[in-house]
Amino acid sequence: MSRDERAAIERTIAYYRARAPEYDEWYRREGRYDRGAAHRHAWRDELQRVERRLRAEGPREHALELACGTGHWTRVLAQIARRVTAVDASPEAIRSNRERVGAGHVSYVVADLYDEARAPVHDLVFFGFWLSHVPSARFEAFWERVAGALVPGGRVFFVDSALTPESTARDHTIDDPARGTVRRRLNDGREFEIVKVFHEPAVLEARLRSLGWRGRVVATPTFFIHGALERTAQPVQ
Repeated sequence: MSRDERAAIERTIAYYRARAPEYDEWYRREGRYDRGAAHRHAWRDELQRVERRLRAEGPREHALELACGTGHWTRVLAQIARRVTAVDASPEAIRSNRERVGAGHVSYVVADLYDEARAPVHDLVFFGFWLSHVPSARFEAFWERVAGALVPGGRVFFVDSALTPESTARDHTIDDPARGTVRRRLNDGREFEIVKVFHEPAVLEARLRSLGWRGRVVATPTFFIHGALERTAQPVQ
């Protein structure tokens, strides 16, 4: 990993550690994310669609959640898996997650996802709004780590942001999506330049197929993309 990549990753981690106390405003569409009742209704409807799709991946024996954040998706995983391992680089986010989920069969690990390898004991790996924070140069290595965490026949499910300014705060912009970084502001005015790579579903699906993954990557009407995949023995041409 280059020095510039490492620095960008560290800025992204620092941003999400600082943002942990206010992160759920994004999910609830409050404060700087409030764009009115119609927007909020559409957001919740699309979010519930993805949640239903994730629930359909159950039941599972042991789920691994990467970048578990404050627990929005951990609570769903805890309902469909007998065991959940939730990993995040932010102890602040994990503290909020533990308080929200309150489930004894969820175990937590504070770790840098770029450095932490997981044993192949999971039959489901999930990551929500994390793939877009993987630098393009680390894409293949990341998916190899995901494959290494899965038992044969295991599945991957992910959800991430579609390229739309309506998803982020009113005072945020997406100036040049091709750069792979965006500038983000906290409620207290601090700003961070973080890794943010927006993926187009068909292109992402084809790229994953070339790496040996089989499945679909689709978009909801406005806000999200999501995918459900499994590893094949050989890359699919």
